[in-house]
Amino acid sequence: MFLPKRKISRALAFLFATLALAATAISVSTPASAAGVDTAKNHSSAVVLSGASSDPSTWEYSIGGALKLNGKPVKGVTVVATNGNFSAKSVSDVDGKWLIAVPDAAIYKVSIDKATLPAGMAIANPLMEADTTSFSFAPVLFKFAGQTIQTVSFGDQLVGRLFSGLNFGLLLAIASIGISLIFGTTGLSNFAHGEMVTLGALMMWLLHASMGWPVILAGIVAVLVTGAFGWVQDAALWRPLRKRRMGLNQMMIVSIGFSIVVRYVYLLLFDGDTKDIAGGGNVIKFGPVSTTDLTLWGMLISVVALGGVALFLTRTRIGKATRAVSDNAALASATGIDVEQIIRIVWVTAAALTGLAGVLYGLELQANWLTGFDILLLLFASVTLGGLGTALGATVGALIIGMVVEVSSLFIPNELRYAAALVILIVILIWRPQGVLGKKQRLG
Repeated sequence: MFLPKRKISRALAFLFATLALAATAISVSTPASAAGVDTAKNHSSAVVLSGASSDPSTWEYSIGGALKLNGKPVKGVTVVATNGNFSAKSVSDVDGKWLIAVPDAAIYKVSIDKATLPAGMAIANPLMEADTTSFSFAPVLFKFAGQTIQTVSFGDQLVGRLFSGLNFGLLLAIASIGISLIFGTTGLSNFAHGEMVTLGALMMWLLHASMGWPVILAGIVAVLVTGAFGWVQDAALWRPLRKRRMGLNQMMIVSIGFSIVVRYVYLLLFDGDTKDIAGGGNVIKFGPVSTTDLTLWGMLISVVALGGVALFLTRTRIGKATRAVSDNAALASATGIDVEQIIRIVWVTAAALTGLAGVLYGLELQANWLTGFDILLLLFASVTLGGLGTALGATVGALIIGMVVEVSSLFIPNELRYAAALVILIVILIWRPQGVLGKKQRLG
């Protein structure tokens, strides 16, 4: 007997209400500049000396910092940034802050004009480098002669890394649950899943940062657009392939090709630069942990969304039918469950959750056309580590991967932290091949 449409409507309404509640909680202030530098207060005025061919107000990159001696701000000091023929300067304000707008992503030489230093004051590192190739804002810290810089103990660093790992793990969990649900119901390893993360982040940038929509409305619409993209994918591509009984390996190859196509469509539509959506947020400190209000809101939203998914899968008729299809699609069909209908619901749900992950990721860490592709391997690692096809396993695996990625940066170069997560994945799978929460299955 087929599932009543009224029950389906109620279950979908319950799930999207949870997602809407999570997106609504994104109502936080979004400062206008990165790293806490408030350009609205005109802390410093960048003056173009030579080589700039466009209006500095339109430049997307900036270099900044604060000049302080023993905790006290130093004002009236000129800071100069140069790169080839380009040169611009800024003067520190009453809070010691300075900010220079630069036209391109490059490595700039930043120096102090010693003639503007207060009498008797010397600079220990008069020439520094600022790299804007990775992020749109590059901080520079100058040290005055005789000034001591406080060092952070290993224990405080570890606590901070653990907090960052928890936040990153929650973001991975929301996105990886979608992979787990799709794999559980269809057996497909969807390598185009990362592009739905990218779509959520880029839509948030387009609606909020570019078009000026309120952050709540922009977040909700970005999630709905990504959910609609999931519906279109299944209706136009994956269901026709399932009806033709295409093998899972061939479908996986199709997903790789589809991801490449979508990725370069993003590049054509949004260009290749990094999009700053919320400016980094307001800094909040408690104990040794330094974070932002955006991060705290994002963690709260992630927990609410994960709780909503758990309730959906365990308390609703559609959720129970989804678990039945995941366990044995043929048996579920024999009991009257419309398997194709459940798969369609799973695609929409997985895409909406992944879009929410993209929204949060973009708000906290900026976005570009490779946002989802950069973390795709971590998403698959989370699902594999937790146990293929299990939503709770994907959450546990994501938290482990997030912790390993962040904590490992204390011991190894930052560029290798993703590799450390994959090493941990291999070690755990050697010990427990079915994953942390996966079930042993007999083959043959």
